[in-house]
Amino acid sequence: MKEQKTTYFSIIISIIVVALLGTLFVNLGMDWYDTLARPSQFVPNFIIPIVWTIIYLIFAVVLCLLASVTVFSTKTKVLLIINGILNILWCLVFFTFGQTFGGLIFIVLLLISAFLLVNDLIEYGKWYTYLTAIYPIWVSIATGLNLSLWILN
Repeated sequence: MKEQKTTYFSIIISIIVVALLGTLFVNLGMDWYDTLARPSQFVPNFIIPIVWTIIYLIFAVVLCLLASVTVFSTKTKVLLIINGILNILWCLVFFTFGQTFGGLIFIVLLLISAFLLVNDLIEYGKWYTYLTAIYPIWVSIATGLNLSLWILN
């Protein structure tokens, strides 16, 4: 039971660290971001943090539920780590460094990794894949937005 509590704690702390670092890097680059030309069909700014918060909460719940019934495979652990690192790096490169093309490279890698992660979760049950499907869908939208910002700026 103590090992399970440690696993839950590790999951929650990891998600919080990714979310906080991502938020920090985004906030550092908001002045630059606000100056960019945007397509007319752009997602309103207030929607973006809401969706990311929902995604982080879904992953916290799903991973804790999974941890209560199974041990994660090495592949799943690696995919989770890669997704967290790529998420942070995209925020850093795109927002903090103001690099739309560099951000595009990282978000395409994140998109591939997101699809691989969600596909990997099917090993544990289709329900987990359905719950987390919003993640690669949202990263797909963000990739399109990043691409449009690179083209327009």
